[in-house]
Amino acid sequence: MREYLLVLCVAAGVTWLLTPLARRIALRIGAVAEPRDRDVHDHSIPRLGGLAMYGGVCAAFLVAHSLPALSAIFKYSDVEAVVVSGGLLVLLGFADDRWQLDAVTKLAGQTLAAGVMILLGLQLLTVTMPGVGAISLGTMGVPITVLLVLLTVNAVNFVDGLDGLLAGVGAIAALALFTFSYSLASGRVTFGVALERISAPTLIAVVLAGVCLGFLPHNFNPARIFMGDTGSMLVGLMLAASVTSLTGQFDYTNLPPKAAFPVLLPVLLPLAVLAVPFVDLLLAVVRRTRAGRSPFSPDKLHLHHRLLEIGHSHKRAVVIMYFWTALLAFTGVAVSLAGAAVVLFVASCIAIVGLVVLNLPRLRGHGA
Repeated sequence: MREYLLVLCVAAGVTWLLTPLARRIALRIGAVAEPRDRDVHDHSIPRLGGLAMYGGVCAAFLVAHSLPALSAIFKYSDVEAVVVSGGLLVLLGFADDRWQLDAVTKLAGQTLAAGVMILLGLQLLTVTMPGVGAISLGTMGVPITVLLVLLTVNAVNFVDGLDGLLAGVGAIAALALFTFSYSLASGRVTFGVALERISAPTLIAVVLAGVCLGFLPHNFNPARIFMGDTGSMLVGLMLAASVTSLTGQFDYTNLPPKAAFPVLLPVLLPLAVLAVPFVDLLLAVVRRTRAGRSPFSPDKLHLHHRLLEIGHSHKRAVVIMYFWTALLAFTGVAVSLAGAAVVLFVASCIAIVGLVVLNLPRLRGHGA
């Protein structure tokens, strides 16, 4: 755990230090977000925060490679796949933040990055189900992995609408994935099987959490810089890579029957972790398609925009989104570590409180 904590601190520290430099670069080359009708900011803000985040990713992996406890992870290609494919998305995001690429070009670039990740050895090979065992995906593993990357990258990008929102949601999601994969690796003696490779998604998740936390002080309201597509696509790719490494690169077949839920959780946890952005993405696609518009056409009807409309402040809307992401993600993790009945009861009570807070502006208006 100490090694992971050190890697997290390196990722956060390097990202925090590099962000002012990324801001100056963005201002110099004109990579600036001008206010639009659907935006909540009323002045120009530089983009390219993802450059600093990618620097933090590379620095953290370099430090991890020199640590005896973590160096064994690098004999697999998972980390290399993240660095190379993530670098491609950073370049794509850089071009989009500076010149505003069209949706088709961005989708093609994202598909290319996903393909490179697969060529470097990181893809879904199996999906394990309780009572069935490991199901080989065969040739279907490639398109399913590409689809997972595309969905995650674009769902995460949809969340990037308020100051500090994506950085915080990304950190929460990454910490939830880290907690689960670390707890699974720590149970290697209990489960009686070798779980060495489970450290790869653990490392990817903790590095992502670090860079998000390091960027957040510069990005929280009032933001001095946005991560832009340079950062949002990197966050999405690393979440998808961690999930892929956790779900498809480890065979749970030999786990005892009492581990049935942990067998299924790698399939369910990503849905819980990314529930908020995926719901937002689905609603946006349905909403725009029904209106006869392109699913990629922008609007001001995302979940975070709706929170502002019902009367929440900018900061409170961000914190509410943090709350629901954390509740869904860590409830899934807690169920794998404790009794499901107790965890679900506590989570339900917390959710009720959250719903009351969510509707406070409406309740006050009704009372008035």
